[in-house]
Amino acid sequence: MIPPGKRFFVFWVILIYILPYFLQGQDLPSSERSRQAINRVRPSLQRALAEQNLQWGAPVFMRIFKQEMQLEIWLKQDSRFQHFKTYTICTYGRQGLGPKLRQGDGKAPEGFYYVTPNRLNPLSRFHLSFNLGYPNSYDRLHGRTGGALMVHGSCVSIGCYAMTDAGIEEIYATADAALRNGQPFFRVHIFPFRLTNAHLTNHQDSTWLDFWINLKQGYDFFENNGHLPPDVQVRDSTYIFDHP
Repeated sequence: MIPPGKRFFVFWVILIYILPYFLQGQDLPSSERSRQAINRVRPSLQRALAEQNLQWGAPVFMRIFKQEMQLEIWLKQDSRFQHFKTYTICTYGRQGLGPKLRQGDGKAPEGFYYVTPNRLNPLSRFHLSFNLGYPNSYDRLHGRTGGALMVHGSCVSIGCYAMTDAGIEEIYATADAALRNGQPFFRVHIFPFRLTNAHLTNHQDSTWLDFWINLKQGYDFFENNGHLPPDVQVRDSTYIFDHP
């Protein structure tokens, strides 16, 4: 029989160290469709991960580039993120570069977003999807409206980032694994194009130049700090960046 004092100690050990492992992923939505998709792509993804010395379930980070029509997946290795794979975006609508401003304008968001477990949609009308969390605090501060802006499958869109079904299955599976393994959310940074000085010079007459220069600060933080995504906040109507 365990003495009362030791019973109390064992209770706290279970509560603090053991219980979290049983709770991981329990609030993550799932469906037969998502489970089948994950089981279908997991073996090939794990082989590709092993080739790059990356782990299934490692924390994930994503970047989207509109002009290049690319979605990048980065996975954490030690204290930094390593590029894993780049997917081609089918479409993000026909309204071109620049941030989404209002409901129904057909624009896709640009900026800094994060995806919590409850934003995954395994029953999407567009195969599988996750909600980017638009409008974020910056968008709301600037009076931007709209909602349900996704990364999804089916390769059609009027403002979301649409992927092929094969692409979204791999993207979704990688995100699902990271969240089930304990990552509380993952970041998605969305840029009009790769924010080099040369590319900005090519767009120096754009209405959105000042906004893109602010986005470039976050882009540069990642590029110049060992591929570590910054902590992003909003101050004085501007994105600011710091070490997480």
